[in-house]
Amino acid sequence: MPTPESSSPQPTFDLHSIAEELRRAEPYGRDGHSARTLMRAADLRVLLIAIKGGTRIAEHHANETTSIHAISGHLRLHVPDGTIELPAGRLLLLEPGVNHDVEAAADSALVLTLGWRGER
Repeated sequence: MPTPESSSPQPTFDLHSIAEELRRAEPYGRDGHSARTLMRAADLRVLLIAIKGGTRIAEHHANETTSIHAISGHLRLHVPDGTIELPAGRLLLLEPGVNHDVEAAADSALVLTLGWRGER
């Protein structure tokens, strides 16, 4: 788990700085995206993902309720009912089991939050 900005029991993170680190990481250059887990608890997962413009994360689904918060750039999510535009500052909530892929219309960063039912 990355080091938060303080030793407080309520950690905070500089998302833009971490996103820049992710853009310099080898997976970003190779795969077009890179991720870091910010929090892993028995009931919650929070990840920061940087994704290069023009890159797509293939269709998948989560078994948990999910939120996707675009913090920079512009994302497009393709879901069974159509396309959802997610520019910076927008937050999307997905019910469990919704198939989707993620396309970066521009260099982007997002916070992915997953409700969790316990350790697997």
